[in-house]
Amino acid sequence: MSSSPPTSAAPSQDLAALREALDARTQEVEALRAEIEETNRGVLALYSELDMQADQLRQATELKSRFLAYMSHEFRTPIVSIQSITRLLIDRVDGPLTPEQEKQVMFVRDTAAEFAEMVNDLLDLARLEAGRVDVSPAWFDMVALFDALRGMFKPVLTNPEVSLIFEEPHGVPKLFNDDRKLSQILRNYISNALKFTPSGEVRVAAHYDDENSITFSVRDTGIGIPPESHGEVFQDFVQIDSPLQRRYRGSGLGLALSKRLAELLGGRVGFESEVGVGSRFYVTVPATLPGTAGMSSGDGHGG
Repeated sequence: MSSSPPTSAAPSQDLAALREALDARTQEVEALRAEIEETNRGVLALYSELDMQADQLRQATELKSRFLAYMSHEFRTPIVSIQSITRLLIDRVDGPLTPEQEKQVMFVRDTAAEFAEMVNDLLDLARLEAGRVDVSPAWFDMVALFDALRGMFKPVLTNPEVSLIFEEPHGVPKLFNDDRKLSQILRNYISNALKFTPSGEVRVAAHYDDENSITFSVRDTGIGIPPESHGEVFQDFVQIDSPLQRRYRGSGLGLALSKRLAELLGGRVGFESEVGVGSRFYVTVPATLPGTAGMSSGDGHGG
């Protein structure tokens, strides 16, 4: 009885199917590789464009800072001249003034003072954006800081219906931070509070939050800030529209500068406000400037 030879058709068909499947997978992998390479080229092009835009932004910021610094310096000379001349006129060095002349000279003096404040704010902004503001920490206490601020504002308290009150800073330790920049922040707060408080009080206080955090606040009984304007209070060149704002002009930079100065001191700013009730602006700073623990360890907490 004869037997038929074994057939190889089935294994050949299986091998062909495997090769076909492998070829299909290879094509898919190649297509995927090509897609990834195209995506990588797109990402590299995007990074290149972002780097170019970042360079352009840095150049624009540098140009703006240089322009602000240059113009601020150029404006200072005529401002100082105007202030000197008005001082001579008000002191009657060259003879008496009529009531109307005195009124006009006082207007010129006040306008020059506002202009000088704007120029100083612009110069500070230019320095901050250029990274040219140095922090100089030293030991100081609240009593000395509040006494200095009280003396600064005494000559400008011309509204008898507003009281400027400095609370005694009980239990607040000495700070190792930059008192000049902290003073500048508080001066901005107090100045704004006095401008927008027709009657009542402006109250300055300091509170010891914890072992390395102190909050300074300036609370007023002024006109307050509407809720829709809360989000832009600390932005550059922002002024809240109100009749008092139109009367007292400014650069709109004081609060923005305060925010940046607070960040330099390792702190933060904030506020609470209600229309017709008043506002409370605050700055919280570390008792010891970050990164200066070794420098400040020799003095400890004072009274």
